[in-house]
This record gives sequence, C-alpha cells and structure tokens, in this order.
Amino acid sequence: MWVVATAGHVDHGKSTLVRALTGMEPDRWAEERRRGMTIDLGFAWTRLASGATVAFVDVPGHERFVPNMLAGVGPVPAAMLVVAADEGWKPQSAEHLAALEALGVRHLLLVISRADLADPAAAVVAARARLRTPVEAVAVSAVTGAGLDELRAALDRLGSALPPPDLEAPVRLWIDRAFTIRGSGTVVTGTLGAGRLATDAELELNSAAVRVRALQSLGAPESTVDAVARVAVNLRGVERSSVSRGDALVTPGRFVFTDLLDVRVHGDPVADLPATVVFHIGSASVAARVRPLGPDTARLRLARPLPLHLGDRALLRDPGRHRIPGGVTVLDVSPPPLTRRGAAAARSLELSKMDGEPDLAGELHRRRLVHADNLRRMGIPAPGEGWLLGPDHAASLRTRLASEVQAYAAQHPMDPDPPVDAISRRLGLPHRSLVERLLTPPLTIRNGRIGTGTALPPRLSRAIDAVRADLSANPFTAPESDRLAALGLGPKELAAAAKAGLLLRIADGIVLLPDAPSAALERLTRLPQPFTLSEARQALGTTRRVAVPLLEFLHRRGSTRRTADGRHTTDTAS
Repeated sequence: MWVVATAGHVDHGKSTLVRALTGMEPDRWAEERRRGMTIDLGFAWTRLASGATVAFVDVPGHERFVPNMLAGVGPVPAAMLVVAADEGWKPQSAEHLAALEALGVRHLLLVISRADLADPAAAVVAARARLRTPVEAVAVSAVTGAGLDELRAALDRLGSALPPPDLEAPVRLWIDRAFTIRGSGTVVTGTLGAGRLATDAELELNSAAVRVRALQSLGAPESTVDAVARVAVNLRGVERSSVSRGDALVTPGRFVFTDLLDVRVHGDPVADLPATVVFHIGSASVAARVRPLGPDTARLRLARPLPLHLGDRALLRDPGRHRIPGGVTVLDVSPPPLTRRGAAAARSLELSKMDGEPDLAGELHRRRLVHADNLRRMGIPAPGEGWLLGPDHAASLRTRLASEVQAYAAQHPMDPDPPVDAISRRLGLPHRSLVERLLTPPLTIRNGRIGTGTALPPRLSRAIDAVRADLSANPFTAPESDRLAALGLGPKELAAAAKAGLLLRIADGIVLLPDAPSAALERLTRLPQPFTLSEARQALGTTRRVAVPLLEFLHRRGSTRRTADGRHTTDTAS
C-alpha cells in the first residue's frame, strides 16, 4: 500500500478529485458536504492498474484549518499537490508547499485540476516555478474524467519511487482519529510509516502500556499490518477520553518522551523566530518556547512530552502571523542543561557539527557515559547491552581509578585493596561493573576488592617473616598470643598477612603457614582410621588449642569426616 496526502488551496478540487479516483466520499462530516469545503481529514483508497493500493489522506485547504492539514500531511511519505487550472497558484498553495518541504516530504506529484475550465499550461508553469525540484505534472478534470487514467498511472510511478519502509523499525503511529465502537471500545487510526503492528501486541500510549485488541486496514480485519499503511487499531482497556489526535502508539522502550530538544531550523534565521511557536510532527501540534542557540540552531521547550527520535523532521508554525517560519531537524532529544556561563555558546558550536544522522561515536564522545537502552530510545543503533563509555572519558576514568586505588592503599596500609563499590562511588559510576572494564594490569578484582599488588609495610613484613620462621621449624605450633603481641601482630595485621597469602588464619588468633592443611592431611591419612582428637594432636605434634580448630577447618573443607562415635576419618581412607 502507498499512502498519499492531498495538498493545495481551498476549493481547488482536492476532495472532488479523490472522490473521482476512488468512488468514495472523503468528507466525513455532513457540514463538509453541505458547505462543499473540507474541514477535517478524510480518507479513501483505490486499487491502481499495477495492482497496488493507494490510500489518500484528504486535507482541508482553508487557512483556518492549517493544523488539521498538518496532522494529515505529517506522517505520510508522499503528497499530491493540487492546483486549479482556472485559478492557478494561490496563498494556500504556497503555504501547503512550504509545509511539505518543511516536513521533508520529497515525493510529490503536481496535479492541475479543473482542466475543463481553463488551459492547464499556465498553471503548470506557475507551479513549477515555485517547486525546488522537478516533479511530474498531470492535468485532469474530475467532472469529465479527462486525465484520470493518466493520473492513476502517475500515482503508480510515484508509489514505485518511494523508498521501501523499514519493517524492523519501532512503531510510532501518530493518531489522527479516535472514536468508540459499541461492543469493541476505543479505536484509533493513523498512517503507519514504519514497522509492523500485530494483534495482541503491547504498545505504549502516553507512557502507559496498552494492548492491541484488533486491527483493520482499509476496512478489512487483519492479524498483522506492515508499513506503509492506513490502519485502525482497537485498543483493549483504553478509555476514549484518554486518547486524542496528536498522541502516538509506540513500541515500548524505543522512544524518548521529551519536552526538551535541540533542533536545526531550515527557513527563517533563528533570531527572527517568535518566542513561542507551534511545533508540528506527525499528527501532533504542541506549543513550544524558542531559545536561540546559533544562527540556525535552537532549543525548544514543548508544552507536553512527545515520543521523538534524533533526525525527526518537524515544522514550526507562527499562528500569530499565519505563516510557517520553517522546518526543523531534531539534533538531540536529551540535551544537556545550559546553566553555566558560556554553556549556550559552547552548545551552539557543538550543534553546528551535528546533522541529525545517528552517530554512535559522536554521541559517546558528547555524552561520555550512556546506557545502550537510552541510545536506542534516542534512535541511535547501539551495540549490546549495558553502559557504554566514550574513549576519551574511559581514558580519563582509568587515570582517576589508579589514583583512587593508590590513595586508598595509602590510607589503609593494613588493608590496601579497596572494595570495588567504594571505587565505583568515588568515580561517580552508575554501576560497579564499569570498574572491572576500566582496570588495567597489574590491578585485578578478587573477592569484591581491587588487588593493588601493594607491598606490606616493612615493619609488618619483618613480623610476618618471624612468624613464618617459627612455623617452618614447628608447622603446627601456632604462636601464642603474647608472641603475636610482641611482634605487633593484631587482628588487622594478621588479616593483611592472610590476604597477602603469607599466613593462614584457621581461627581467631591462630595462624599457620598456607600449606598447613595439606601437610596435616598427609600426616592424618597415615593414622589408623578412624582416629581420635588425641591421636591427631600427637601425630601433628601440637596442642589441643591448635588441633581442635585445625580439624574443624579440614572438616569444613570436606577433607575429613566425623564418625558416629565422635572420631575422625580422612576422605582418602574412607
């Protein structure tokens, strides 16, 4: 299906032309038919000779209904610009063309209507003089039928030149109608420009989760609808009062709902814009305050959040002067605050280098640290999941991390390895996993701490060496508390020695060499199995003070077992 909007001055025969092409009445309201003037959007469709279907969004031409016209033109990829042969180019012809250009609608077909009332040649020349690019022109008469076949063929050519829609893109269905059907509930309609809709799919509406109950396209029920298409969506559990034109159904988690954005303005200089304009995108029209940043860049504050992507095209309208100052390209949907002196000038320079095209490297450089999900919400393809770091920021963080680790070690000489969470907080990181990604050798993470490789203080090293010498001579004769105290080895110092792998604490105040468990197990295995605590003590040449916690240590490791009568046996002997 192709979707084409009409455009042109009031009373130039747009609706009459759609009626002649489709056999359907695009004017939905009785007042429209009575007055012979389109007031709101109309919809009709027909099949072309190629077998393709073209759906028309018929828009009003009167200047009083420009917001309605923009709601119809905003989401469509192509337009049929209608100029009457007997009246030629008129004010709303110019305004509608300006709107199409501002919204980036590049696929146009010029239709000279009412060719039975005047020679269409002059109207063709006048219209083409105002078009920026060459377009095909067709002269028709809806009254006599002359040129209608040629117009259908031209529509076929127009449709075949349209770029294929991205069916994998997230859905953003700008709603142009909302109504209630008895027994079904709330139904909304719109032009699906990209992606795919399916029954029972979950979407977001005004940041709330909703579910698709049923779908129709061109009056027929469908289980799925692919872009580009006119579609009606029956929503489950949604009150009619909670939805209106300008809202959007979107794929969950794939858009930023924002009321603050930076844009490039195509048209009038930013300095000439009024302080308040109306921002039009899709079927939405929202008041916006303008803050100039550069000659062609500005920050807009919208009256309500809209689901936007970087690169979106929109239009600015000045209702006070009844004119369209220009279109805009969205450069940033999550811009930084401008609170410091000189921030606006720096931001203007930054925006001057942006074109609205997704640029992962550029975004990482500008944002320094950003979650992949947030980038995808902005419309920027991002690899993988989790947090992404800009290279420059990552290098700066690595330098800071090393300094923070050194500072911690200097402040805690007995326990020099800092907890990962502590370093994460000092660096202001949103998640501790980033610390591991920033580590460089010789730093490593072990047991939730960053290993520094920092040498123990000389005094502590000498004391530990003295204990190790004692244990080398008598491996299971743990030093007494007075010996440890004389060496200056309290709980913190012993913990540091154990962490460095120089001593093994098997209980409070009892330390052995790290290989003591394996050496003890070797001796105990040679005993008749099972054995008593007394037999173990004698085999190890130690006291009950050491033998009891050592056997408990071996038991916790699964190296020995207790028997029913309270004796012990090694696993190797069982």
